[in-house]
Amino acid sequence: MKAANRLGVHPGLDQRDFRLIASGGFGDGLNAYAHSMAWFRGHLYVGTTRGNFPFMKARLPIGMDIWPVECPEDPYSLDMGAEIWRYSVADDEWTRVYKSPTIIGSHGKPIPRELGLRGMLVYDGRADQPPALFVSTWSPARGPGPLLLRSEDGRTFTPTCEPGLVGLPVTTIRTVVQFKGRLFTTPAGSRGGNPNVSAHSVVYESADPANGEWEPVSDFGFGDPGNKTIFEMAAFGDHLYVGTFNLEGFQVWRSTMEGSKPYRFERMLERGAHRGPLNQCVLSMYPFKGALYIGSGIQGGGVDTQNRIGPAPPEMIRLHPDGRWDLLVGEARDTPDGHKAPLSGYLPGFDNFFNGYFWRMVEHDGWLYMGTFDWSCVLGYANRRRWPPAFAGVINHLEPQNILDNQSGFDLYRSFDGDNWVPVTTQGMGNPYNMGLRTLVSTPRGLFIGTANPFGPKIMPLNGNRYVPNPRGGCEVHFAAADA
Repeated sequence: MKAANRLGVHPGLDQRDFRLIASGGFGDGLNAYAHSMAWFRGHLYVGTTRGNFPFMKARLPIGMDIWPVECPEDPYSLDMGAEIWRYSVADDEWTRVYKSPTIIGSHGKPIPRELGLRGMLVYDGRADQPPALFVSTWSPARGPGPLLLRSEDGRTFTPTCEPGLVGLPVTTIRTVVQFKGRLFTTPAGSRGGNPNVSAHSVVYESADPANGEWEPVSDFGFGDPGNKTIFEMAAFGDHLYVGTFNLEGFQVWRSTMEGSKPYRFERMLERGAHRGPLNQCVLSMYPFKGALYIGSGIQGGGVDTQNRIGPAPPEMIRLHPDGRWDLLVGEARDTPDGHKAPLSGYLPGFDNFFNGYFWRMVEHDGWLYMGTFDWSCVLGYANRRRWPPAFAGVINHLEPQNILDNQSGFDLYRSFDGDNWVPVTTQGMGNPYNMGLRTLVSTPRGLFIGTANPFGPKIMPLNGNRYVPNPRGGCEVHFAAADA
């Protein structure tokens, strides 16, 4: 058991404090992402997204010379139905409690209703209703649209809204936030291979989400057509903060969500905190010790080939309630708010160029934990011919197997004050195929983290000539008990 120091401060977690409690995608390597996670009724719940590489090959403009896993021409020839798994700490036991139903798509063929489960939230905003677990979904393009699933018992999950939230032509809902007793969300993707761009950047509100009563409460894009998507939200103090996807650099807006509708929003940051397109999107937001921490990213894992932005690693910004902001991790620059230098001393990506996202944050025992997405594990497979010449010239001198063995895997950092950061792991908890840390949940029993690992069930080894089973492929869940 770790002892607190003489000031009563928990010393923070290290890699050795974590125990692997789920591996290989819960025994099925197609469970690629532990995409959402929540603590509900004394159990941990994890929602998955399946078969990410086969789906990417079929739908997204991503170039690979060789795909890391077997990718059939039709990804739906695989079982792509998302799942929810429940963990009992007392019994150290996992149970699958949900599997996406199969429906008939618009092309007349069977498809899963949900490819992925992108967000989870326990909502307890109404006194006349018990707390319930809400799950936001990712629908196939030929499906009816995303839903919000609801469960009171953790075993039965039922849709609470019409597909597409209010009948919108969108494919996914990512973020769901409770604020002032109400639930807020926004579409995050659209048909045509756009998992992160909804073209419908509007905040939706419901005071009765169990009955699917949603209404728009913001102007489209806050009056700026460059805001292609509202990608992330966070409740902080008396305001709801929202971060956008914008090719000129993300924006951050906030509102008290009171008064007449649409609510009045004020802009707090623009042009990616004056870094521009390299801070394309707000990936994460978390309130910590009186300020809001913001992690950036570029879609596609740090390089947006479709819009020719990147590659570039992310930054971390700290926004104060009075509008002041600090650059914590990033590149020094002059801004309209004065010169900004990274207070942590770290360059973008915590000095790791392969970190494409600052993906998720959580506070646990007085420390802020930040997990990244690291794309170095795909170097040996990627088509480099479309990369910027200067970047390709550097990468072409690296040995992919050496990178995989010594560099790959997400990073997890922690900080007690926001200025000083120390690594918990820089190699994906010892698994180089854990390319991202997608979920972190602080609970009374300890800290849980869930990974993104699409390298299963079979993989093409670097310099190999056939696909072989990969026992390290598929999402993982790690647990640091409260007495660690």
